[in-house]
Amino acid sequence: MRLVIASKNMGKIIEIKKCLEVPELMLLDYKDFGDWPEPAEIGETLEENAIIKAVTIHSQFGLPTLADDSGLMVDYLNGRPGIKSSRYAGPDGDAERNMELLLSEMKGVPSARRSARFSCKVVLVLPTREQRITSGECEGTILCRKSGSGGFGYDPIFRPAGYDCSMAELSVEAKNIISHRGKALRAMKKVIEDLIKSRSGL
Repeated sequence: MRLVIASKNMGKIIEIKKCLEVPELMLLDYKDFGDWPEPAEIGETLEENAIIKAVTIHSQFGLPTLADDSGLMVDYLNGRPGIKSSRYAGPDGDAERNMELLLSEMKGVPSARRSARFSCKVVLVLPTREQRITSGECEGTILCRKSGSGGFGYDPIFRPAGYDCSMAELSVEAKNIISHRGKALRAMKKVIEDLIKSRSGL
């Protein structure tokens, strides 16, 4: 049973494939297709953007499609960068510039006021165009400088609650256990396994 991952972010694709290891499931991504559309992320919430991405790719290829949208919500910045996390420093989605901008905005902010969380919405669009939606969050704090070379996005400046290292210093396996995306994907894995068992929807 084939499922398309609606993303061109290789870091994200790797995480999704590790979380959704189901024997009966074949996970496909943009490299398996030729004419890959670029969904316009114009939603006003993470859920809306995830739906836009999943529906766009599903409409193009007619296969069950999974998409996610994630954001970093910083309390001191009243929830920014939020839904604009991947384009915080401009439309080109430059992770280094995004982190630099965020660190500059947080310069001098004491540790007690650096709380933040990653949030994620995962959407599965079925052949019937029905949708299944799961979510996850990961609480933590914003570091004063980058640390670690793993992960992607804001991982080098985010320290998960209960850890003394950044998200970028965790292995993919360790990150998936605690991350917002990992939590949402584990919930979605259960949805997919139930659909496969019932032989409906996939």
